[in-house]
Amino acid sequence: MRIERYDGPEAAWVEDELRTVYREAFSEPPYDKTSEDVEANFRRFRSQTKKAGFRAVLARTDDGEPAAMAYGYPLPASTGWWDTLTVPVPAEVSREDGRRTFGLFELAVHPTWRRRHLATAVHHELLDGIAQERVLLNTRPEAEAASRAYRSWGYEKVGENHPWTGAALHDVLVLDLPGWDQTALA
Repeated sequence: MRIERYDGPEAAWVEDELRTVYREAFSEPPYDKTSEDVEANFRRFRSQTKKAGFRAVLARTDDGEPAAMAYGYPLPASTGWWDTLTVPVPAEVSREDGRRTFGLFELAVHPTWRRRHLATAVHHELLDGIAQERVLLNTRPEAEAASRAYRSWGYEKVGENHPWTGAALHDVLVLDLPGWDQTALA
């Protein structure tokens, strides 16, 4: 396996490989993403790659097959991420200034390559060297393996939300980076 990191413009070059991992990982329950869902996600991806600080990682097999991926970018001060919480959090938790929080938008492992610590590897590579003090993500609570992995890496639940109209309930998790043990494996 090799893991490659890309900035925004470079990530556009590997969109097809990222899409392959996303499609295969999220076509299963509890996500059940359709081809229309995948296309909508990658329309957003194209605009996300233009955000300052965007980064993506892609794990490939020795044969070049895409196996795992993750991507995100620093949240702007005007982010709407906190606006969809079912119960508001204290202002200190939701305060954004454009430098405080890295938003982890997607992390996925192709089903063929699960249970080999690839999620840990791409997660850690994505976050390696970022300047933010914390990471924010949404996860479906019924995605038990993903939730266990996030918690084993140090994420803590700060709330719940429906991130878009019609979305299922998600847990909102935060990882404080100072003191984070990057050697922890799920």
